[in-house]
Amino acid sequence: QVQLVESGGGLVQPGGSLRLSCAASGSIFSIYDMGWYRQAPGKQRDRVASITGVGNTYYADSVKGRFTISRDKSKNTVYLQMNSLKPEDTAVYYCNTVPARAGVWGQGTQVTVSS
Repeated sequence: QVQLVESGGGLVQPGGSLRLSCAASGSIFSIYDMGWYRQAPGKQRDRVASITGVGNTYYADSVKGRFTISRDKSKNTVYLQMNSLKPEDTAVYYCNTVPARAGVWGQGTQVTVSS
């Protein structure tokens, strides 16, 4: 049974930072590329960043230069460092493989950027 558990979200002021973590169980972490996705109210879920097994990264234009994805294979964990946060970054953030697997979405972690 594959499980993904996201954590680290919260309320932060514009310009602030947060670090999200995603702990993965099972063999999923060592096999697949991993990504962070987000879904704002009324919008579709989109991938914002991803990382391959050898460390190649992808970032959506909206977060490029502000977000950094990384992974620690020894801990089966993928991280998303988010700096210079904007109100439009407000969303529920999820991790999953790339491409995403329908049956392994976690509960997500809420990020709210507001003054």
